[in-house]
Amino acid sequence: MTEKKRRGFSAMDEATKREIARKGGIAAHRKGTAHKFTSEEAREAGRKGGRSAHRLGRAHKFTPEGVKAAGRKGGMASSSPAQPEPPLESLTPPPVFQPEREQPAESEVH
Repeated sequence: MTEKKRRGFSAMDEATKREIARKGGIAAHRKGTAHKFTSEEAREAGRKGGRSAHRLGRAHKFTPEGVKAAGRKGGMASSSPAQPEPPLESLTPPPVFQPEREQPAESEVH
């Protein structure tokens, strides 16, 4: 039997396929027909990807030290603000300098 000749996308290299897909995605977003994930759909997609990665042995494997470090980092982020609060003195605007005006003479006052 003769070998089938590859045609269309199967004959293209990965970079060309990726570029065509990228252009299609941009066009779909401009047209307004691109799929927009809801938070629930995104959550489910993440779960599916995580399950698949674990099943295939591609998931990140934490060492006990890595788990401790991640816990400390998360704990520090949730217990303290990302940026320290500025002191209240720095939040009040500086006083506006206004030169003293000369009082009009009594004869000029109506």
